[in-house]
Amino acid sequence: MPDDAEAVAEQVFAALADPSRRALLASLATQGPSTATDLATRLPISRQAIAKHLGLLADAGLVTAEPGERRRVRYRLRSAPMQVAQQFLAALARDWDGPLAALKNHLEN
Repeated sequence: MPDDAEAVAEQVFAALADPSRRALLASLATQGPSTATDLATRLPISRQAIAKHLGLLADAGLVTAEPGERRRVRYRLRSAPMQVAQQFLAALARDWDGPLAALKNHLEN
């Protein structure tokens, strides 16, 4: 995962662009750490596709792989990259709030 906040946010947004990856993150958020096989039983996605998506989510820093029993790998959510993306969006929103309020006032007058 890159150190630059903008690069981290870019990777998070790219990862979240895919509905299957969003479904995986939602499942991990509600069900807790899970293996790719566990996720495949809960979602209409093949285990092979899940493994590929988990790799991309791991590259974006959104999940970590933890060794489990009998060589099974469990995936756990990481919130830090999501927080960086939220801060990036919040900064953009702040930059737009003033000009948008001025435009609104101008159009209303």
